[in-house]
Amino acid sequence: MHAYRAALLRFADDGSAIYDADGLLVVGPDAQGRQVVRAAGAHSRLAANYPGVATEHLPGRIIAPGFIDLHIHFPQTDVIGSPSAGLLPWLQDYTFPQEARFADPTHSDAMATVFLDELARHGVTTALAFCTSHPGSVDSLMQEAQRRGLRMIAGKVLQDRHSPDGVRDETQQSLEDTESLIRRWHGTDRLGYAITPRFAPSCSEAQLRGAGELAAKYPGVWIQSHVAENKDEIAWARQLFPGSRSYLSVYDDFGLMRERAIYAHCIHFDDEDRALMRSTGAAAAVSPTSNLFLGSGFFDFEGADRIGFRYGLASDVGGGTSFSPFHTMLAAYYVGREGQTKPGVSLSPQHLWWQHTAGGARALGLEGTVGNLQPGCEADFIVLDPRAMPLLARKVGHATSIDELLFAMIVLGDDRIVERVVIAGA
Repeated sequence: MHAYRAALLRFADDGSAIYDADGLLVVGPDAQGRQVVRAAGAHSRLAANYPGVATEHLPGRIIAPGFIDLHIHFPQTDVIGSPSAGLLPWLQDYTFPQEARFADPTHSDAMATVFLDELARHGVTTALAFCTSHPGSVDSLMQEAQRRGLRMIAGKVLQDRHSPDGVRDETQQSLEDTESLIRRWHGTDRLGYAITPRFAPSCSEAQLRGAGELAAKYPGVWIQSHVAENKDEIAWARQLFPGSRSYLSVYDDFGLMRERAIYAHCIHFDDEDRALMRSTGAAAAVSPTSNLFLGSGFFDFEGADRIGFRYGLASDVGGGTSFSPFHTMLAAYYVGREGQTKPGVSLSPQHLWWQHTAGGARALGLEGTVGNLQPGCEADFIVLDPRAMPLLARKVGHATSIDELLFAMIVLGDDRIVERVVIAGA
């Protein structure tokens, strides 16, 4: 076992922050040999219980759970910051040409290293990632994630229509490739597979039906897609699937709504859509920097909480403008203040931070496994230096509460305060 003495941030079951200004985190193997949190709490209470355990003292630092990114595109790393009039032209002009390059294994392997380096630099220790329509893109990402010991969930994009050459796949082959990738990667070490229709308009009914059949055959895998991001996209989905009540209902009609199903954006919903999310156990990946950048709209936090379905925060790189969870949390705060049906929703710093850690784990069905530092959680955590930047150092020096401390880091923080990332105790 090994112990760390520093300020310690973790979360209770109700999402409230637990903060020990002088804390102790003890890490060691469980019965299966996984490196997990063995104890966490005040140093004064726990230290005597671990007299022989080597302790690393980190004065002035905060140990926090590694961040979880609920929706990110591995092949869109080089698409960040590409100007466009909106979602659909942005896909045609920038995204699809970049994704076509992943047919080349050398490019795919190189980008997997770049992508995972960026996640680590920003303190993201678990992600739910889109690959491309090329099966090799999944292999590239999974192999590198496995080498690093990461808990990573990813999937091959399904898109057999309304897509250009180079990224469009063939219906039956795409489903066979998906099943092969599930068997190869799902449950291997800390890896998981996600069945990944790009979005309903890019998939034929046969492809969506096949995806639903795979989801039923492999109930432990995840499902991920996009929904209700952009009004033009919604009108298109309505034309293509006139028998479905709503865009979201398309996925339900094909058996793709259940626990471990994560839908990005979920902006233009009504209460029936929200009730469908709740009743099926699906969750939303809220992507505020992407929604602001592409002018897509605002996620309705008030509506989600009123009806009661799960959601967590996501970067949505490359529509999103940064890998940084701090930028994402700040953008979510802006959306909460300005973009609601009932304006003025104020998302608390604790709630924002929870949605990017333990709340994200709950959305994934991994509560108690990642995203927190309670006993039994896997030992993925970050060491933060809240005084790494002069202005932030001044601000945290005046903080008189956990909310003031967390909010200062949300507003002023970035990758410069992430001093160390620990994956599975290493």
